[in-house]
Amino acid sequence: MDHDEMRILAIINGDYGQRHVDNIRARGPGHWQVDVWRAPAVLPPILDYPEDYMPETLPPTDLILAFGEHRGVAELVVEAARMAGARAVVAPVDREEWLPRGLARQLRGWLEEMGVACVTPKPLCSLTETHYNVRRHQVAYDNPIIAEFARHFGRPEFRIAVDPETKRIAGVEVERDAVCGCAHHVAAGLVGVTANEAEFEAGMLHHHFPCLAGMGKDPDFDDTIMHVSGNIMKERVQEQVRPHKEERYIVPGTLSGG
Repeated sequence: MDHDEMRILAIINGDYGQRHVDNIRARGPGHWQVDVWRAPAVLPPILDYPEDYMPETLPPTDLILAFGEHRGVAELVVEAARMAGARAVVAPVDREEWLPRGLARQLRGWLEEMGVACVTPKPLCSLTETHYNVRRHQVAYDNPIIAEFARHFGRPEFRIAVDPETKRIAGVEVERDAVCGCAHHVAAGLVGVTANEAEFEAGMLHHHFPCLAGMGKDPDFDDTIMHVSGNIMKERVQEQVRPHKEERYIVPGTLSGG
């Protein structure tokens, strides 16, 4: 696609989506146009006529970011894509109750029938330019619009400088932010931390941001999505500081209190 333009429509209906939009507007490329449609905060369990809940018009859009906090919003995404002429959709699964796996699968199918690409990263901070999700659930995709978004937002990527003498972090550059802005929060908190402590500290900073991913155990991971998100953050930091970590050896018997 033409990297000189990107028309984005974010669908939100609460604080989770608003935080994402604020960060994208603050840190995304200046040539991105980011519009917002605030979907109804209250929706029935089943939407027989989704068009009844839609606005009269939506702006022409390349990419829809579906940040709804209600499962009914997923059904509105299809109508929104049709109205806006969207060519791609990112519909994250940061909480299973907002977008259950069965509904996520249906959403991808509905949009595919319309010729619209759709990814459902679980969690959102697993999205890269070529794939999303983690471990055995990883899914590859090939779409230039989504990839262009993921060049800037998705799985955090850092460039960390470590002082060779003190082994403390001297500076952190965020090469790709989490959509919520957590990577910049972690980066600021890591300066001055030792390479040995960096991974643990990244996890603590992530947790206290706070991450808004689900805290209930997710059956796909047998873990919480928040914990999976935290592990992604720690792994990205660990990769950068590993060459600078000091080996620690414990000699048997030396810790005995006698």
